[in-house]
Amino acid sequence: MDSAKEKKEHERHSEHSRHVQRPEHVRHEEPEELTERTGNGHLTLLEWEAPGRPFKKRTKQYYLTALLITLLVEIILFLFSQYLLMFVVVALLFVTFALSYMPPKDFHYRISTEGIMIEDGFFIWPELYDFYFKKVEGVNTLHVRTQDFFPGELILTLGHLDREDVKDVLIDYLPFREYVKPTFTEKSAEWLARNFPLENV
Repeated sequence: MDSAKEKKEHERHSEHSRHVQRPEHVRHEEPEELTERTGNGHLTLLEWEAPGRPFKKRTKQYYLTALLITLLVEIILFLFSQYLLMFVVVALLFVTFALSYMPPKDFHYRISTEGIMIEDGFFIWPELYDFYFKKVEGVNTLHVRTQDFFPGELILTLGHLDREDVKDVLIDYLPFREYVKPTFTEKSAEWLARNFPLENV
């Protein structure tokens, strides 16, 4: 009698163990399926390719004028024994010539429900502050300011896109600035370009 009862008790315990193990196997697979659905849940709102920065082809007059101005500044700095500044001026001239001569490669831009992607860099909406449009070197650009000091501002060239189309997409996520007051550096650069042009337009 005792042996028969022990056998039945053992069978009930084995059957209960099988029922308990089956749900554990199911629960183990569910997180993987849920992660896959969440990762692909974002929606692309706008996607395009355009040069990585505004670019304008310069004439020989531009390079010659810039070289003459730099030479004059170098002479003045040499007279005052400012050798370190002389090196800085030459370095700036080299960078300016390189950026003016070499056209930029095309970047891949994407605006989604999660944020803005520029090539491999991705910024989610909480990291961004506001946006506005500006024309740089005759090229329409989108400027998106960030919450953090660095990078401070994202500049996206629009290429063939219309400003209003981009604005309609971004307005649901970021405030739009119709006008942004130029900084002192921007005002100074604009004044110099207007009064001392390096080439005839």
